[in-house]
Amino acid sequence: MAAVLIRVMIVYVVIIFSMRLMGKRQVGELQTTEFVITILLSEIAAIPIQDKEYPLLEAVCAVLLLSSFEVFSSALSIKSSRFRKVVQGNSLIVIRNGQVDLEQLKKLRISLEDLLEGLRCKDVFDITNVQYAIFETNGEISVMLKPESRTVTAELLNIQPPDNGLPCTVIYDGDILYTEFGECNMTEEKLRQAMNNKGLALSNIMLMIADKSGVISIITRK
Repeated sequence: MAAVLIRVMIVYVVIIFSMRLMGKRQVGELQTTEFVITILLSEIAAIPIQDKEYPLLEAVCAVLLLSSFEVFSSALSIKSSRFRKVVQGNSLIVIRNGQVDLEQLKKLRISLEDLLEGLRCKDVFDITNVQYAIFETNGEISVMLKPESRTVTAELLNIQPPDNGLPCTVIYDGDILYTEFGECNMTEEKLRQAMNNKGLALSNIMLMIADKSGVISIITRK
């Protein structure tokens, strides 16, 4: 039993190291090569866990080799646009000015229903409002709405909103996160003052978020 636990721990550490080596990507953002490598890693990692007779060193070497190959492939894709097109393909425009390009859909082997579903996931329910829709190489759909259908922005209204900076978590589960103070100009004195104004003790606060402008949001324990 101890040998099995040791093998599992070793495989786990190697896989974590390999995934960190390949970079941070969500599953839905994986390119074809990254998706294939991920599947192969999971299969190789399962073998020494299920079969105690299988040499652990061989599995570790295979995992590291695949990870190295993916890193090399990614580096080559950055340097060579031709290699990138061969491996990842090209982004394709599937909608122009509200008109669906059926030929492009045939190349992608997706149906109109799949396209409409992808648009709904982008909160677009009327295809006539779409100026361009692009099917990206990772399977995501990028949508540009027609000017009259776009959300009104501060730039369009010709106004300059204040920069409140990045909201920071300064208290989490009753603990003060001093490392976050610099990002939102927080000090312990300001923090204590905010708690006193709300009549709250530190132990009663589940979450406190603050920004540079001094806006503070607090979630208390129930």
